[in-house]
Amino acid sequence: MRSIDPTGQPVLNRLGTIRRKRVKQRRGRFLRWMLYAMTFMMLSGTLALGWLFLTPSGNEFRYLMADTVITTKHRNWAKYIIGQEALDQRVAEYQRNFDAMGVERDTHVIHLPVTDPSNASEPDEEQDKPLVEIKPISGIGYKGYLMIVSDPTKIRLGVPSKLGRGEKVDSMVKRTGAIAGVNGGGFADPNWQGNGFQPIGVVISQGKVYYDDIGKSKSTQVVGIDESGTMIAGRYSMKEMQELGIREAVTFQPRIIVNGKGLIKNAKDGWGIAPRTAMGQREDGAILFVVIDGRQPGHSIGANLYDVQQIMLENGAVIAANLDGGSSSVLVKDGEILNKPSDKSGNGRYLPTAFLVFEHPEEVDIPNIWEGLRPQDINAAQW
Repeated sequence: MRSIDPTGQPVLNRLGTIRRKRVKQRRGRFLRWMLYAMTFMMLSGTLALGWLFLTPSGNEFRYLMADTVITTKHRNWAKYIIGQEALDQRVAEYQRNFDAMGVERDTHVIHLPVTDPSNASEPDEEQDKPLVEIKPISGIGYKGYLMIVSDPTKIRLGVPSKLGRGEKVDSMVKRTGAIAGVNGGGFADPNWQGNGFQPIGVVISQGKVYYDDIGKSKSTQVVGIDESGTMIAGRYSMKEMQELGIREAVTFQPRIIVNGKGLIKNAKDGWGIAPRTAMGQREDGAILFVVIDGRQPGHSIGANLYDVQQIMLENGAVIAANLDGGSSSVLVKDGEILNKPSDKSGNGRYLPTAFLVFEHPEEVDIPNIWEGLRPQDINAAQW
């Protein structure tokens, strides 16, 4: 027998009515909350878009995002941030700036420590310096390393050992018996899936031209070292390189410090946030390599070229230049990769060149893997 309340309505029916009312109330509250949330997001989105497109700080941030995308394999995506026309103008503007930054002739002079055999028994602070020092560096949003090579004459340019494919830096270090190494110059990289075997510009190792796609009448931006250990960076023709006595060199840009002064005015002109590798030199001859990780939230997002320039200046560089960065950036010491490369493998890409440090570079044999090959003979996309 069912229970009946004083009004005569079955209790079960009344409970069902109460439940339905509560469900409707909860549904109504949820719908109101969703409406408030959507309204808030729409207002926030409108305000954010207004800030991005209508304020100086917003425009600056928008171009920073675009510059960062431009440094990746998804360069074309930057058009969704600033538009195709602005993207084309941005890339062209950077190229003009980079070209201009390589024009001024560098006149810096280094003062290498002089070893006196007659005083070999006396302690010498300069002689006691380690050939290679590694120091961690960090800043807002980035982490990396500074490698100091006290004797620039101990550096040689490494190249791959097999035809048709580049070589990872840690492999070059182990194979040649080098103490340390960092990635070097640029290379042809179709769809960012290149095999790392075709350099861009020139490759000079041990004073010999290993690769040249610019010809005698043109010039290119080089980063390297001459026979005396003086760093060379800037735009030069092949004839000028030979006159300078360049011993080791690759093509890359831009030069960021010349004759002791930085060429990048501020972070806004720093060409986005990315993993970076750069090379510099102090007046005492020591070579500085900066390697900064990037594209890894929680570890290191990356740095712009202004950050790299300031690190170099703070560490006494009188000349410095950018090297290949992005997923190519890698630092190897005693066969171990010290940084965290941003490539899929996590241990660096296959590359055509690397700056290697040796205790006895005169004993090192680095054959020319491109001998007899013309640039058009190489398929950069075929593995």
